[in-house]
Amino acid sequence: MPPNFSAVYGLVFCAGVYFPGKLAWWLPMVTLAITDVLINLYYLFAYDINAFQVFQLVNYAVYGGLIWFGQRFSRESSSLKLLGGGLLGAIAFYLITNTAAWLFNPFNNPEYTKTFAGWLIALTKGTAGWPQTWELFRNTFLSGGLFTGLFVGAMKLSEAAERAEDAEEEAEMEPDENSPEEVPA
Repeated sequence: MPPNFSAVYGLVFCAGVYFPGKLAWWLPMVTLAITDVLINLYYLFAYDINAFQVFQLVNYAVYGGLIWFGQRFSRESSSLKLLGGGLLGAIAFYLITNTAAWLFNPFNNPEYTKTFAGWLIALTKGTAGWPQTWELFRNTFLSGGLFTGLFVGAMKLSEAAERAEDAEEEAEMEPDENSPEEVPA
């Protein structure tokens, strides 16, 4: 997969929309923590690389923000409104995490200064040797929209199927006006 092309942005946003109460928080966050630990262990044992970096905690804070943001919506919100929320969440993720990377940048890059111009370079160009950050933004935005759209579409379709099934069951329970009534003997 391309860098920053992930289902996580849509998943955590939709968890806030569709999961009740504390489940919206602990299920995606615990899932992310477990998968991060497993991925980090893989890199540690396979390549002798400690993949965990302290600034990953910023990602978890932003994921929490996306869950909170998703809770501001209702499952009855329109698909377009939910898609917009997912896209806005992906943009926020990109801006916040790249700003944090710029603030805590360990690289000695003269363009990556702690000025407004340096911040703009961090948001558009990035550091040498990495994909340019506008490419990361594109991937974040596209995957945020794609996966939010898929999750919302699946939920809307399943809710419509449930409503149709409920209506069918109700119709079966109601007496038919055209059927002859039983006459007591």
